[in-house]
Amino acid sequence: MKILAAILLFLFLLLQYDLWVGEGSMATVHHLQQAVQSQQQENAKLKQRNAALGAEVQDLKQGLEAVEERARSELGMIREGETFIQVTSDE
Repeated sequence: MKILAAILLFLFLLLQYDLWVGEGSMATVHHLQQAVQSQQQENAKLKQRNAALGAEVQDLKQGLEAVEERARSELGMIREGETFIQVTSDE
């Protein structure tokens, strides 16, 4: 009887070790859940960025106004017949 109790106690302790420390333990599961949550937040940010870029691409494909606006702001281009005036401050 004592041998059976000792074997059962040993098996119980072995299972507890696997549960708390071994592969697939509670700590491992907790770390993986945190990693999944972090990745989901990053994915949400990237989805927003992709949506904004997709809207910008669609706008550039459909209209010349977006192309003109971009050329004016990024390249400093002006239309023919327009006068470019640059204002500087003396601060």
